[in-house]
Amino acid sequence: EWVWPRTTLPEEVVVKLMTASTDPDDLVTADEIASSLPFSRQIPDSYYRSLPTHPNPKLRIQATFTWQSLTDDQREALRADPDPAVRAAAQRGDREYDPAATEADLPERDCHARVHILLHHALPQSVIDRCFADRRNLWSLATNRHTPADAVDRLARDPDRTVRLAVAQRNDVGPEVLALLAEDPDEEVRAHAAVRPLFQARPHSSPGWQPPAPAGPELTAWYRACATSPHLLARQAVAGSPMLPPELIPLLAADPDPSVRHLLAEYQENAPAETVLEAFVARPDLRETLHLTTRLPRTGLAHLLAHHDPGVRALAAADPTLPEPPVALLDDPSPEVRRAAATNPLLPADVLETLLQDPDLARPAAANPSLTGPRLHALLDAAGLARP
Repeated sequence: EWVWPRTTLPEEVVVKLMTASTDPDDLVTADEIASSLPFSRQIPDSYYRSLPTHPNPKLRIQATFTWQSLTDDQREALRADPDPAVRAAAQRGDREYDPAATEADLPERDCHARVHILLHHALPQSVIDRCFADRRNLWSLATNRHTPADAVDRLARDPDRTVRLAVAQRNDVGPEVLALLAEDPDEEVRAHAAVRPLFQARPHSSPGWQPPAPAGPELTAWYRACATSPHLLARQAVAGSPMLPPELIPLLAADPDPSVRHLLAEYQENAPAETVLEAFVARPDLRETLHLTTRLPRTGLAHLLAHHDPGVRALAAADPTLPEPPVALLDDPSPEVRRAAATNPLLPADVLETLLQDPDLARPAAANPSLTGPRLHALLDAAGLARP
């Protein structure tokens, strides 16, 4: 089953994949791999930080793809790069700051290119006026950090709640706009407007792709302020943050709102085992991810054997510390539970032998850790596999 990977690849592996050449016989081309890899959560931050000065010009070009995330010095170095292809890519990056280039490059038809430009590039007044006149792409304008303040103020009064919500999520809106949005008829808009001043006050340790500085007292204090905030959005934000100071994990693990505790279980490697188990039981959508972590308890689960959810019963059925072998669960109505019970090393040998002859349960039974070496060899012999 497909799961969302959480472990990064070594930087040298990422470089090899990003610079590979395609073999005509490849089922998946090198370009397809390179274009998919950034969305896989497997690229370490160190790789991105290395791009602006990487010895491979192909990767320096890749640094220009997020031009506005670079520092001024990094952009200047890429403009003067010895490789003409890199300099050309830097010139394309500079067009993101040029309102005239935005107007020239903006497609009229609805497409990804149009949305991307309106989300990220500097906007001329003529384009902004057309968007308002046509009531088109207003959410993109509300999200774009280059949108001028007077247009943002107008968007905060737009009849579309998604547009007002996008304004409430900006970190550059002033107190007057936030006060307006704090009285918005939509509850979600009001919630984001209320918590925005706290997010605006977050200390930033480094710009762009620079390595983040260790969390100092100021940043730690900000995280604590969020973790103890009466605003749920603030507590949710830090519970899922990769920079959350470890000392705040127990505080968030005791949060009264389950959504905060579940985010902690999903994203924090040091989340308490009981918090992870709680999230596993309550959130079927997180189970594939939590199954892959060492923080999910695998023992002491006898109290879950009769749970109404088969996914929870299956976790308990594999517990090797149950007071009794889970023989009864081999007849559970759920195939998932039956398979998990078949892997339990507490099963008596005669029961396990029966399962090895069952077409539905032979495979999990063959994975049972109580099988001896001679019995495993016998299974391989029965399958017709020659011994070395």
